[in-house]
Amino acid sequence: MIMNSLGYPVLSTLIFLPIAGALLLGLISRKREGLIKAGALILSLAVFAASLPIFFNFDKTTAKMQFVEWRTWIPVFHADYLVGIDGISALFVLLSALIAVLCVLISWNSIKTRVKEFYMAILLIEGAMIGVFCSLDFFLFYIFWEAMLIPMYLLIGVWGGPNRLYAAIKFFLYTLAGSVLMLVGIIFLYNYAGGDFNILHLQAMKYPVSMQMWLFWAFFAAFAVKVPMFPFHTWLPDAHTEAPTAGSVILAAVLIKMGAYGFLRFSIPMFPDAASAMAVPMMALSVVAIIYGAVVCLAQTDLKRLIAYSSVSHMGFVTLGIFALNSQGVEGGILQMLNHGIVTGALFLSIGIIYDRTHSRQISDYGGAASVLPVYAGMFMIFTLASIGLPGTNGFIGEFLIILGGFTANRLAGVLAATGIIIGAAYMLWLYQRVFFTGVNPKIKGLPDINAREFIALAPMALLVFWIGVYPNALLGFLHPSVQNLIGRFHPGPASGLSALSDFIKTLFARA
Repeated sequence: MIMNSLGYPVLSTLIFLPIAGALLLGLISRKREGLIKAGALILSLAVFAASLPIFFNFDKTTAKMQFVEWRTWIPVFHADYLVGIDGISALFVLLSALIAVLCVLISWNSIKTRVKEFYMAILLIEGAMIGVFCSLDFFLFYIFWEAMLIPMYLLIGVWGGPNRLYAAIKFFLYTLAGSVLMLVGIIFLYNYAGGDFNILHLQAMKYPVSMQMWLFWAFFAAFAVKVPMFPFHTWLPDAHTEAPTAGSVILAAVLIKMGAYGFLRFSIPMFPDAASAMAVPMMALSVVAIIYGAVVCLAQTDLKRLIAYSSVSHMGFVTLGIFALNSQGVEGGILQMLNHGIVTGALFLSIGIIYDRTHSRQISDYGGAASVLPVYAGMFMIFTLASIGLPGTNGFIGEFLIILGGFTANRLAGVLAATGIIIGAAYMLWLYQRVFFTGVNPKIKGLPDINAREFIALAPMALLVFWIGVYPNALLGFLHPSVQNLIGRFHPGPASGLSALSDFIKTLFARA
């Protein structure tokens, strides 16, 4: 581990500044909405500014944890306050800080009720998200993992659409059910290690193959729901559709990435035999998600629901890359997690902008928007092209590496996944045609184009689309050492993986 060299606790600042800011907003009178909004924006900007030293001071030559902070917390449980980041988690900390700023900006005029509580929820989610990516103690990790549920539940249930309560409860029950099984796995590991929650210590231990299989499935329950992998995806379209714009952006950009992050941080390095055994089934589920999500998008009539199902397809690419278990696939999967957060987050921001003007998400209510809203149409086109993976945009780099890694691991999986790219291009271009071309729909005549605040919210995402697309090594440089270290932990070959799966199945039948 590399201790913090910046002279101040940078990770603790990123975790607790937004949480403290949310409590501070709670002291302001509800009547002072202008002050509440300004305070939320200043706080989110301060967190983003505090995250930038990570980008500029990160050592890209090592896979060791950096900016580490370690304090004794609950001695009786051997639970410590231990935080740190490597090349994988650092990028998601930066993304979380940026997304919070954009969510505050885009919600400026769209939230009319309980304004103070809304911005408090945004800041609380930000602190919890960063806490998940920084935690190196399982007890601390689980607290932050569960802490995200409450403010997100409120965002959907209080400020969402007509079916918000159904969507919020469904989201809560799905994620809580998976988290409880993960808690069982954490407690088992704690006892097996003789009372140790330290994630780095637990990663260094060797576990019997049969134990790995059971623990893999316990953690799979939480991570597969959060991704969400097929067939655990059904909560996502409802949550996206009913959530306010900021809620949809946070879900798409960061929250669903935590499931894939969990596979990278825990399932593969801790349970390599189980990961090897389950690689082919996981890749199969990923391919199903890619094709299924893309095909379902072709039938959607709701803007947000279409982008929600596209997330199922895109996250299928992510899990395919991760379980290819080679450096190209894993690096592509991580990069695509970031790319999806940028592009899909920007698409939800864009939909929120037009929804604020028309209060309709139905694709049939639009048409000819390019002549009415030319700047908006240009921005939407950038994110559409990035979503379909046009060369020169960030989406191309991630998908290329994933297909390369997937084809190397399993040719059939690589070929089938590539068909998802074709279908993805079909539904996104068809969406763009229906919304921005054809005749001008009378319902959108006279609508104002995007204003300066909305342009400022979209511009950083557009810049990232081209920056990563042209110079992907800016992010891949963070990933190389950490991914090589992850792959280096993975010793079992296909034969031992199949043997582990066979033994596990035999054990199930024996106990039945």
